[in-house]
Amino acid sequence: MNVVKVRNIEIGTGIPKICVPIVGTTKKEILSAAAGIRSAGADVVEWRVDWYLDIFQFDKVTETLAALREALADIPLLFTFRTAKEGGEKDIEPNTYIELLQKAAKSGYVDMIDAELFTGDDAIRKIIAAAHSCGVKVILSNHDFHHTPNQQELVTRLCQMRELGADIPKIAVMPESKKDVLTLLAATEEAAYDRLDCPIITMSMAGTGVISRLAGEIFGSALTFGAVGKASAPGQIGVKDLHNVLDIIHKSI
Repeated sequence: MNVVKVRNIEIGTGIPKICVPIVGTTKKEILSAAAGIRSAGADVVEWRVDWYLDIFQFDKVTETLAALREALADIPLLFTFRTAKEGGEKDIEPNTYIELLQKAAKSGYVDMIDAELFTGDDAIRKIIAAAHSCGVKVILSNHDFHHTPNQQELVTRLCQMRELGADIPKIAVMPESKKDVLTLLAATEEAAYDRLDCPIITMSMAGTGVISRLAGEIFGSALTFGAVGKASAPGQIGVKDLHNVLDIIHKSI
């Protein structure tokens, strides 16, 4: 397993790391959220910039990034624009999306960026090349808020992400039954232990899938998302509860 080190955090070893999203719409809300998250003990912070009202004015994005970087001290920062088609708040033109992620990577304020697999292979290669040239890690992601693909398809997508150059492949899916959660966990185990040489992130969403957010150390998911205040996706639970459960599982295996 190739561990991904971001600042003082190693993703892919030991207890799954906890990432907390910030979904504020203004600079003031974002910095207020950052203060609460820092005190809650998050390992990684994700700025969900699709919530930000001034997202298409990059001078303001840069200004807020600088302030957020200072507020988080040494906590790694993940920059994410989740598109509307994958559950985000806004639509964005493909060229604007590419430019936004490239500029974020080059800003010097972010440690990781999230790029969506189905943006297209050529676009993804451009984004990853720009990020890696700046020493920024890339989470390549796919989100399905409607159903859970079969195990083979899930594993294929994770492998495709790695082939494109992702440092960490990520998949989140919506279960329509308890069996769908088992499908996600089986795909996670296969990808993590049989197919890939890098950390992966997987989750089954909503209440039905909450076990997938807790059992990553067993099945092979290296990071989980928790909430401090407003959640960014269905099924996220509080950071304190996450820490408790992850510690219990870690001590038992």
